[in-house]
Amino acid sequence: MAKIVQCVPNFSEGVDKILIEKIIDEIRKVEGTKLLDYSMDKDHNRCVTTFIGTPEAVEEAAFNACKKAAELIDMSKHKGEHPRMGATDVIPLIPITDVTVEECIEMSKRIGKRIGEELGISVFLYEKSASASHRENLASVRKGQYENMNEKMKDNEWKPDYGPDTLNVKAGATAVGARMPLVAFNVNLGTDNLEIANKIAKSVRGRNGGFTACKALGVEIKERNIVQVTMNMVDYISTPLYRVFDMIEREANRYGVNVIGSEIIGLVPMMALINCADYYLKIENFREDQILEKRIYE
Repeated sequence: MAKIVQCVPNFSEGVDKILIEKIIDEIRKVEGTKLLDYSMDKDHNRCVTTFIGTPEAVEEAAFNACKKAAELIDMSKHKGEHPRMGATDVIPLIPITDVTVEECIEMSKRIGKRIGEELGISVFLYEKSASASHRENLASVRKGQYENMNEKMKDNEWKPDYGPDTLNVKAGATAVGARMPLVAFNVNLGTDNLEIANKIAKSVRGRNGGFTACKALGVEIKERNIVQVTMNMVDYISTPLYRVFDMIEREANRYGVNVIGSEIIGLVPMMALINCADYYLKIENFREDQILEKRIYE
């Protein structure tokens, strides 16, 4: 069985589709990779891309895409609701088939070293690849964002793992790391009050006493005149989506606000949605082998 790694690079561009296509073409043309999905968000000004491939092909495609993003995206002019620090903001590597987390960690180090040396971009290793415990959480690495990253890197605790100790003004900085699958899950609120979204995000966020596997922020969706609780669910088994959704709905009711919808960014493991269907529909004795598509592709 061939080794398969998933890579989900996030690029700081969510408006110019032609520009994004040029970046993604760098992935498409590497033999041994398959582009699965990409989604752009104008308010976040961000593109989340998902592709798979052999470890060697994924390394090459991730580097090439990062190089092209550095050429095409100018972070000194970038504005967006989503926290960000670089043109290629983050490069997660996820083991899928016949690949260990340890192998993905080594991949992240090779990619990070190459980005630092060949592109002159500061690179931080995060999650399973982190060189210190305070660097594991992506939110901690990215805290201060692009605008404050140069000052942050003067602190010895935040020296980059690879690349220069001063910020690449055009390309910013990049985080690279191995992690397990997560679900990018957003819940939209029927209000434009960002304070409410921030309070709800704090109530479900793991580091503030909420759900351990939930990372959450409140953001504005100016195009729709609403706010959103945007989340990364880092363990959809221990903390299923429906549990967090229910909590957000209850918290929103406290402020007289309705939940008007939710969205999935990028791809989602099938079981994450099956668990939601099972919970809300109260299906009795449901078995995974009852899923039509699963039986077809067995």
